[in-house]
Amino acid sequence: MERDVSTSVGDVTESRDFVTALARGLDVLRVCAAAPEGRSLSDVARETDMPRAAARRALLTLVATGYVVQSGRLFQPTPRVLDLSARVADMPLPRLAQPILDKLSNTLGESASLAILDGTDILYIARSENRRILAVDLRVGAKLPAWCTSMGRVLLAVLSEAERSRHIPKKLDSRTTRTTTDHETLSMILDSIKDDGYCIQDQELELGLRSVAAPVFGHDGKVVAALNISTQASRTPLRLLRHTIVPAVREAAVALGHAIQHQQRSG
Repeated sequence: MERDVSTSVGDVTESRDFVTALARGLDVLRVCAAAPEGRSLSDVARETDMPRAAARRALLTLVATGYVVQSGRLFQPTPRVLDLSARVADMPLPRLAQPILDKLSNTLGESASLAILDGTDILYIARSENRRILAVDLRVGAKLPAWCTSMGRVLLAVLSEAERSRHIPKKLDSRTTRTTTDHETLSMILDSIKDDGYCIQDQELELGLRSVAAPVFGHDGKVVAALNISTQASRTPLRLLRHTIVPAVREAAVALGHAIQHQQRSG
């Protein structure tokens, strides 16, 4: 009889099937990939909560395999890391989403994105850029804090309180003068988003930036991703945002959900 290998993450980490060295290496690679300017050994050990010796072995392994280069005391990601994120576009969900994001972006004249939860961040897995309006350069593989972004809040909203706490930092640092930094207030906002079925984020991540996000449902009725449109506050007043962008984003999210369900049935 074939053994059932479907286990939870917690079960795997407790089993002999879990490769600690590989997990640590991936953690180190993520830290390095997020810092093109480079990270020191001390930085990597601190950010991954690893002993210096273990972090050093992982870094030197990544250097040997070509994913990281050492420059003095800094370890920097090489272009080979981009090969990993580039493959994301070929995965089923981003591939299904891309034409929908392109159509939405072209219709509204704004940038459209798709993201999933990754720890306390959101991870961009598909994007159609019309205008660059953020100070940071967003592309597939980029990350932003989940708790203060529209897509992050949509993804957090459908979780239980216990699950939310695992994805929200204990300290909510203010990104702008409008950022919600109180956990109780954030919890009420998330509850409201769950009821409404969409999120409007107004200049909490970056002044002048407004965005709308909606959940994307998979074939099992669970939220698998969030889809959004970002725009400049000076160009899109809240009334127009609610009247035009909210319906368009929700319609695109539903269309992607239907595409996912159709693919599942066809498969």
